[in-house]
Amino acid sequence: MENKKELRNWLDKFGLDHPLVIAGPCSAETEAQVLKIAHQLKDTDATVLRAGIWKPRTRPGNFEGVGALGLKWLQKAKEETGMLTATEVANANHVDLALKHDVDVLWIGARTTVSPFIVQEIAEALKGTNKTILVKNPVNPDLALWLGAVERLYTADIKNLGVIHRGFSTYEKTRYRNIPEWQLPIDLQNRFPDLPLILDPSHIAGRRDIIFDLCQTALDLNYDGLMVETHFDPDNAWSDAEQQITPATLVRFMDDLKIRKETGEATEFKNKINTLRTQIDVIDHQLIDMLGKRMKVADDIGSLKKAHNVAVLQTKRWNEILGKMILQGEEKNLSEEFILRVFKAVHQESIVHQERIIKQ
Repeated sequence: MENKKELRNWLDKFGLDHPLVIAGPCSAETEAQVLKIAHQLKDTDATVLRAGIWKPRTRPGNFEGVGALGLKWLQKAKEETGMLTATEVANANHVDLALKHDVDVLWIGARTTVSPFIVQEIAEALKGTNKTILVKNPVNPDLALWLGAVERLYTADIKNLGVIHRGFSTYEKTRYRNIPEWQLPIDLQNRFPDLPLILDPSHIAGRRDIIFDLCQTALDLNYDGLMVETHFDPDNAWSDAEQQITPATLVRFMDDLKIRKETGEATEFKNKINTLRTQIDVIDHQLIDMLGKRMKVADDIGSLKKAHNVAVLQTKRWNEILGKMILQGEEKNLSEEFILRVFKAVHQESIVHQERIIKQ
């Protein structure tokens, strides 16, 4: 698959002066709930009403969706509000049912994207469709797997394609439900700049208080849209209550978000440099996070040394680390002088951490 301007055609046809917004509940719960949310969203920036019909849950026993019955509710919401509709499909049967109920946007979830076999079955079921098909990133940070899913759909003569960044699973406890790993979608964007890229801040955040900041970062990185879970009563939602916001909050977010428009050479330069600076900000946050993790290991080493009455400074070990880092730095076009400055500072901070532990 090659990057082509035509990849943006389905998005450009909307003629929006703001990012595409896909909004709606995590799960369709009742007909009344779907219709109420749809009517609250119809006069906002939301173009597409989303609702989970089949919910792949990590563990059994949780609410797994109302099933095909919910497709009729989406259909009715479309008739009453004029909004387009969207839902997740995880197999060929889901595809068949969604198409029969005239769902406009189908997305492939993170758990499905990891399986080329299932993606291929879905691609064959969708072959030649004029519906818009979006692919969420796989649960693990694997760009080839993500793009492979898109390519399978592209090969099935599906023209209207896009991708959704919903973050990546991690065993570590972080401030996110799924860590964003911004560099991966940035790499995807660099390879396919015309493939529409949409952020799902709800699944990255796992909590509503950081959704706005995630949306702003995405727009600063020139994402094309947002998929935000919305519910008129988020706290009592049947699934993922903590990460849903109200339609009124969504309206406020869209008013407050800073959206850049590319008009004129000076503005285009400003937009591009702001995007690059945002990339630097993302990487700087990652550096701080990694340094924090490194110092946590230094603390553990300090505790071990204290228990065994071992000296903090181990000159031989330090020289070995420095030699390795200088060689790796050369491979990344980093000067020896720079590596020495950085790692001497890191080493000194590690010593401070270990001495603090030993003196306790």
